[in-house]
Amino acid sequence: MEPAPGPQEKYQLITRNLQEVLGEDKLMAILKERELKIYWGTATTGKPHVAYFVPMSKIADFLKAGCEVTILFADLHAYLDNMKAPWELLELRTRYYEHVIKAMLESIGVPLDKLKFVRGTDYQLSKEYTLDVYRLSSVVTQHDAKKAGAEVVKQVEHPLLSGLLYPGLQALDEEYLKVDAQFGGVDQRKIFTFAEKYLPSLGYAKRVHLMNPMVPGLTGSKMSSSEEDSKIDLLDRKEDVKKKLKKAFCEPGNVENNGVLSFIKHVLFPLKSEFVVLREEKWGGNKTYTAYEALEKDFAEQVVHPGDLKNSVEVALNKLLDPIREKFNCPELKKLSSAAYPTPSKAKPGEKGTKNSEPEDVVPSRLDIRVGKVISVEKHPDADSLYVEKIDVGEAEPRTVVSGLVHFVPEEQLQDRLVVLLCNLKPQKMRGVESQGMVLCASSVGEPRQVEPLDPPAGCCAGERVYVEGYEGGEPDEELKPKKKVFEKLQADFHISEDCVAQWKHRNFLTKLGTVSCKSLKGGSIS
Repeated sequence: MEPAPGPQEKYQLITRNLQEVLGEDKLMAILKERELKIYWGTATTGKPHVAYFVPMSKIADFLKAGCEVTILFADLHAYLDNMKAPWELLELRTRYYEHVIKAMLESIGVPLDKLKFVRGTDYQLSKEYTLDVYRLSSVVTQHDAKKAGAEVVKQVEHPLLSGLLYPGLQALDEEYLKVDAQFGGVDQRKIFTFAEKYLPSLGYAKRVHLMNPMVPGLTGSKMSSSEEDSKIDLLDRKEDVKKKLKKAFCEPGNVENNGVLSFIKHVLFPLKSEFVVLREEKWGGNKTYTAYEALEKDFAEQVVHPGDLKNSVEVALNKLLDPIREKFNCPELKKLSSAAYPTPSKAKPGEKGTKNSEPEDVVPSRLDIRVGKVISVEKHPDADSLYVEKIDVGEAEPRTVVSGLVHFVPEEQLQDRLVVLLCNLKPQKMRGVESQGMVLCASSVGEPRQVEPLDPPAGCCAGERVYVEGYEGGEPDEELKPKKKVFEKLQADFHISEDCVAQWKHRNFLTKLGTVSCKSLKGGSIS
């Protein structure tokens, strides 16, 4: 039997791979006296994906260090965050989260009997908690509440009051769960410092805060439930895992914003303490790495090929996903999954309609709109008004796109710029060249006609999903059927606001970094 770890060993286990710890001295002082009590909360919104293995592997570390760990299913938070979980789906999504999080923990060998599972509504609707919410609201400024939620609560043009309550509830959870520390992503930092500032004003202790780094998604940006291309779902089939990994951003020698390498560092290495790169004998055969730094160095020096890295991650990831897929292969959990996350084409709760008579939903989430980077531009060989562009949208190869922009945008203004590309139109030939997408542009309403390509927010990466506010969660169609005119029906309500923001029915076009806009054509159309 191994001897119990001492305070220093526990500290190393608790803090390894974290980006930041607030309250290190207090953490060490507690470990010298007793076991640490810690909680991790997750709002029951979009479907959990493979990035959730990052906090799961840290929870395994906490248990190895002897911590008393509580997992909070923050159902009320999910509703308060701009109604990311509609009230009628809240119970179903919370049950889904309970099943899937427990399945994830079991797949990495974490004993569930050592964990405490709590729902937010188990205590957040009590008289005492509600009174504390009012007490807190009497001392918190609107500025501080808004600032605290800026990285976590969905930012919209006309924010709801519920979003301002969110940080306060998360702060109070620390007291009502009777913990010493809260664990979360570094995107929670402003809420953590908010809690440290305001809990003492109610007579409650300041807690320790532990922060994981944000793991890049497969497109190089944050892995997100609302960005389908950026993440692998826990119930994705093996062929879908292969397809998404094949498209993942993993440039030879580039270790920055590399979602494949990050997944190895923050999930696979902590779980197994090693990683095996699978290769054919002619390329050197399999190689086992016992330190992540050695693997990163070999990748940076192009000793390890992106294809071999992706294949190796695919094998390791499927081993983690297999028991989860098996658990969810029963009729009861299949039914729960489809009820908690109904497809957009299904009737919403309370609506009438049969399978055959129900009209098809024409909603913006059916459009696969992404940030693209123009790699090259040249005049069409057979058409004076057309450009032929190569545009990187985060796939293995750039797409060829034909655009009628010659009379409106000089070549040099298109070269290397970020654009907004509609990616799921049916490819069609334009004067002999097949176009695999459409660059979305703002157009003036009067004469002379002016055209400006839409601008994603600064800092976006090629392949990031562009969505319409309130329609983040739906699956885009694989390919838009021309006869159904889905794009044309939606486009009729596209316009540019007076602030030059791209909108559909007055809802903003967004990426994770902010609004999509144009330079000057306020009040214009989008085509």
